[in-house]
Amino acid sequence: MVILARLALAAASGVLVYFSYAPHGQWLLGFAGIGAFFAALLPWTSHRPGARLGALLGFTHAVALYLCLLPWIGEFVGALPYVALSLFLALASIPVGALGVLAGRHRFGAVLFAFIYLFWEWLRSSVPFGGFPWVRLAWGQIDGPLRHLAPLGGPALITLAMVLVAAGLVTAIAYRRPLALAVAAAPVAFAGAAGAVPSAADSGEVTVSAVQGNVPRLGLDFNAQRRAVLANHTAETVRLADSGARPDFVVWPENSSDVNPFADAEAAALVDEAVQAIDAPILVGTLTRDEVGARNTMVVFDPETGPGEYHHKKWLQPFGEYMPMRDFFRMFSEYVDLAGNFKPGDGDGVVTIAGVKLGVATCYEVAVDQAYRTAVRAGAQILATPTNNATFGFTDMTYQQMAMSRMRAIETDRAVVVAATSGASGIISPDGTVLQSSGIFEPALLTETLPLRETVTPAVRFGTQLEWVMVALGLVAMLLSLRSARSEYAAGETKNPAS
Repeated sequence: MVILARLALAAASGVLVYFSYAPHGQWLLGFAGIGAFFAALLPWTSHRPGARLGALLGFTHAVALYLCLLPWIGEFVGALPYVALSLFLALASIPVGALGVLAGRHRFGAVLFAFIYLFWEWLRSSVPFGGFPWVRLAWGQIDGPLRHLAPLGGPALITLAMVLVAAGLVTAIAYRRPLALAVAAAPVAFAGAAGAVPSAADSGEVTVSAVQGNVPRLGLDFNAQRRAVLANHTAETVRLADSGARPDFVVWPENSSDVNPFADAEAAALVDEAVQAIDAPILVGTLTRDEVGARNTMVVFDPETGPGEYHHKKWLQPFGEYMPMRDFFRMFSEYVDLAGNFKPGDGDGVVTIAGVKLGVATCYEVAVDQAYRTAVRAGAQILATPTNNATFGFTDMTYQQMAMSRMRAIETDRAVVVAATSGASGIISPDGTVLQSSGIFEPALLTETLPLRETVTPAVRFGTQLEWVMVALGLVAMLLSLRSARSEYAAGETKNPAS
């Protein structure tokens, strides 16, 4: 019965953490969920879980979380790949649970557990095939006080702080340890102090429009639908011009021109119609091809000079935009041939548009730390997340991505313009506030005057190095947990030599 209770608590903890993510945004439940997970790993009266049970508890926690968090992946390819991904991602939580049981026996168990958790989150976000950073704990804290840590250390520091708070509180309650309460309070106090620091001075301002043209969902074949999407974005941009808006530049979504305007005269004419109507540069999402192969590209089109600077998407989504080990995975599912064959770019993510340095992270790239950090270090004064979420329908995906863009705004101290084909689009201030947003599967025009910034936050400058230090401390925490367990075992052998 005790084991079943632990398993139930571990499963419930994953569900609680899920509700911290957008669109729910109940950030306190994130703390409750991680606290419940840590509690499931601790000794209860006479029952002391072993590493094997801890491994099962870690897997149970993660499976419950990812099955709730990631159904949008199955919207296009069916339930099997989504369930398979959830189970695969949960494997990284097996050592978290096994080592967490050992860490929980240590006097500083809450601290050890926090660094252990961070280590395995980092690993899950890095490998294989570039990892899957979409499921980091930090994204669920966009409306909580720990978001103020983002400019100091990015999502990794927020994850560490969140686990410290949750595990510290559980330890303080379970063992009545004042030191554990101090461990729990310190990250919140530090975040509060960071949030009180005044914003950097603006270096100017720019008026930007995001165009959401919407996507026809029924009644057209594939090629006709692609042309209709481009026509929609052209028509909405003409409507923007007719409204009297005079933006300095316009951001269209990823895949807003799925027909390559460099190879198709009709597509080129539609893009030019929009550019001339608004009389301002437009950042257009399209598909291009060069000697390397197919590219997912954002291109600046100027009303006077035509096509200009571009960003080839650098961090591609595995199993979506490209298929690693295609022949191998084809043995298990025919869906592998639905994946694209795009090639990554190698730029710094910055394009010059209307004299402004614009940092671009296309869709999935917003989940990757280096996308915006590289752009800001290269001089980006403002950021854009062009995205195409139409494939994922009315699921949570677009809201989860919006939360990431908000976190990146705080982390980089830059305004962010989110332009989506079908929604949700949004305009975000440097403090993470959503100034305007759209609904899903509707046309929308968003225009806002935004600040330009040139300062570089500690997270942008040193965030990667800080994360490496924290990951190294995670290794130390695992070694200390193992050493403590071995010492206990040796002491038990001394007391019971016949055992």
